[in-house]
Amino acid sequence: MNIARKIVLRFPPRLVDQPIIYHLVKDYDLQFNILKASVTPNEEGILVLELSGKKKDYDEAIHFLAGAGVEVQALIKDVSRLEERCTHCGACVTMCPVGALVVNPQTKRVDFLDSKCIACGLCIKPCPVRAMEVRL
Repeated sequence: MNIARKIVLRFPPRLVDQPIIYHLVKDYDLQFNILKASVTPNEEGILVLELSGKKKDYDEAIHFLAGAGVEVQALIKDVSRLEERCTHCGACVTMCPVGALVVNPQTKRVDFLDSKCIACGLCIKPCPVRAMEVRL
């Protein structure tokens, strides 16, 4: 059985220069998509990933990460748009790092592609009518 899950990995400073993700691919046959990353030498590293593969391999990889000292969390935040509030002003479009908010060239309205959203929350503050919200 194959699964795909979005997770947040927090690396202590001692691990940021280690090939942790390499092991997920090589040793556990997982595929990954990096959704967001902040990795700096001698500081805590944070990766938001979508990991996919066989459930057994995924579970073993999560056990490996925990044993290595990597904190693993499910990405449980979700961003949504309150359609009745949105005025389609476009203030959120330039803030989205992954293109989940785009102006439709035909309608001139802002489309929210929630499947591309990584729940970073950068669209929340610039929205003048508070149409974007984070659900935990």
